[in-house]
Amino acid sequence: MGSLKKYLKKKKYIAIPLTLTATQHLEVNASINGVSGRFILDTGASNSCVGLDKIANFHLVSKESEVKAAGAGASNMETQLSTKNALTLGDWKQKKLKIILFNLEHINEALTSHEALPVDGIIGADVLQKGKAVIDYRTTTLYLKKKK
Repeated sequence: MGSLKKYLKKKKYIAIPLTLTATQHLEVNASINGVSGRFILDTGASNSCVGLDKIANFHLVSKESEVKAAGAGASNMETQLSTKNALTLGDWKQKKLKIILFNLEHINEALTSHEALPVDGIIGADVLQKGKAVIDYRTTTLYLKKKK
């Protein structure tokens, strides 16, 4: 049997390296609107998110949202919404990404208490589905399908 890497390359997938953190999270470097950041890859998060404290950093234009966020030990959190953002993961790009903004303080406190670095946000299932993601846990690599 051939390797997963070779098979996915033939199928026009782009390999993006992941880092396994001290907390066993998969972390990925990504750029939003041309600004690099550190993100947790979260297959259970329905949407990609950025911390409220990073709005200016990533040049996000936001508006109030009626949606409440929940997850990672917190619930009913106020959110904002930013649309039409450009996301780059390695050589894979997505235009017009919708990003949920909420307070990630509780997540970063949990990470730093376990000697992991804080993150700027979360790459969620919305991006993973659009990119037809394949995660190779053995090599800690994310594969996203190249757009036509």
